[in-house]
Amino acid sequence: MENIPKFHPNSKLKLMDQVKEVLRYHHYAYRTEQTYCQWILRYIRYFGGKTHPKLLGEKNIEAFLSHLATEGKVTASTQRQALNAIVFLYKQVLDIHLEAKIAPARSKRVTSPPTVMTQVEVQRLLSVIEGKPALMAKLIYGSGMRLMECIRLRVQDIDFGQNLIFVRGGKGGKDRTTILPRNLHDEMLKQIAAVKSLHHKELEEGFGEVYIPEALDRKYPKASKSTNWQWVFPAKRRSIDPRSGKEMRHHVLESVLQKAVKRATEQAKIDKKVGCHTLRHSFATHILERGVNIRVLQELLGHADVKTTEIYTHVMARDIRNLQSPLDVLLDASK
Repeated sequence: MENIPKFHPNSKLKLMDQVKEVLRYHHYAYRTEQTYCQWILRYIRYFGGKTHPKLLGEKNIEAFLSHLATEGKVTASTQRQALNAIVFLYKQVLDIHLEAKIAPARSKRVTSPPTVMTQVEVQRLLSVIEGKPALMAKLIYGSGMRLMECIRLRVQDIDFGQNLIFVRGGKGGKDRTTILPRNLHDEMLKQIAAVKSLHHKELEEGFGEVYIPEALDRKYPKASKSTNWQWVFPAKRRSIDPRSGKEMRHHVLESVLQKAVKRATEQAKIDKKVGCHTLRHSFATHILERGVNIRVLQELLGHADVKTTEIYTHVMARDIRNLQSPLDVLLDASK
């Protein structure tokens, strides 16, 4: 795991409250907080629910993770997620260094090529999807963002002058830059104008605050009510923020786009298993087919390893008719 600066939670709090305190100190996303807490609770309950994790060790962790693989039949990524949560508990919350290497029975890793739509299929899909989900779908296909990266966009993340989108806190907590399609300028400007109008109305009503990381909130107390920090795709209604207890407007739920894409796939009669991530896969494949360097694509997608990006080379359409044999090149040069 990455080297995270040490923070000691309040020892007077209950264990799970300590876990939440540390997660929030390090600005983990609320979804990650929920996931980590769920895995830690499952780990504790696996051993009866009464034994404190301090009294458990590497062999117990191995037993739990092996159970997930052999009995639970979880995927390799799910097993790794559980391991990360438990290691976080020991290292960051309990301040216990795990001496031995944890080597559980491994979940079987299944790798399959990503589902990719043709450009004609993408056009058919985008032609039947409507409203705000249509703009979000175009944005994902046009920029290669992940679903959660798209719905977590803030007004300040869009740079119309340079045709750029700044992705903050992407997978692995990394920031990166990707492209803003020029054909979406007008729609995005209209969407942001609507956001600004809504924000102005909410401020007049005594609201207008959005969630920002606690450290930034302490440093810039007025930032949470500024226009720049507003979500590009806000939810229809305000709700109570589970961390602060304040009433504020969150971003739109991911299920809004997921359901819209599913409906559009059926309407467009596309006989493939299409989801929001398929739009990202299609972006990557189509941009490679246009000759973009794979290292550039790696940066646009935010992949830590180029091997992850290379999977798209296996599904891109190749036309070998215009390729020259090295023998022809050699003989033509000698003429």
